[in-house]
Amino acid sequence: MTTTFVLIPGADGRAWTWQRLVPRLRALGHAAVAVDYPADPRAGLAAHAVAAVAALRASASPGPGRVVVVGLSLGGFVAPLVCERVPVDLLVLLNAMVPAPGESVDAWWGAVGHGAARATAAAEAGRVATGGDAFDLRDEFFHDVPDEITDEALAGPPPAGPSAVMCAQPWPLAGWPDVPTRFLQGSDDRFFPPSFQRRVVRDRLGPGVEVDELPGGHLLPLSQPDLLAGRLDAYLRALTPAG
Repeated sequence: MTTTFVLIPGADGRAWTWQRLVPRLRALGHAAVAVDYPADPRAGLAAHAVAAVAALRASASPGPGRVVVVGLSLGGFVAPLVCERVPVDLLVLLNAMVPAPGESVDAWWGAVGHGAARATAAAEAGRVATGGDAFDLRDEFFHDVPDEITDEALAGPPPAGPSAVMCAQPWPLAGWPDVPTRFLQGSDDRFFPPSFQRRVVRDRLGPGVEVDELPGGHLLPLSQPDLLAGRLDAYLRALTPAG
């Protein structure tokens, strides 16, 4: 039975984020489809979930198979919506935002106290968290990504990022989907520090979901593709066998 991993990106919005992970998952015998977010600035949360479902259906092999949805960072707002549209065997949140019912992306930052938590974690590590026009992508996101991958990511015009429509819409679910959920966090994530994530996950998902850690920063698919593929494969194998 084939398992398909549906890989949902963060605010960058590009399937490119998963380019180093996809071949590792395939080498382990799985199928993997990386999702591009819609380019339409009018696209809201539902349209992003529909794009992920369309990518899954376009890539799926005939016959039964398992589906694992992985949401990176901002993808934490989108991945649960996919679970409402197709049968999903496992949901993995990767360095992800965890939304509350009715909460928008724009409102999330203040509601969880992200700015203060990030500044505190940076100070404890002897760093200064950058922000606004001074935000340093290399320092915050790419500090552990190979230089050649970082250069490729930052070449050319920057991605448009999430639409204002998507960020303003309230998250539409009344509660978390009834799907086994794992939360995987980079222990060196400077943007969403582990201590911050443990608090948010505890408050929003309860004691049934623990924060599992993997060495690496915010962009684990680019910095630690082998470790990440192995951990995702282990999560899958830990599920109760189908049938």
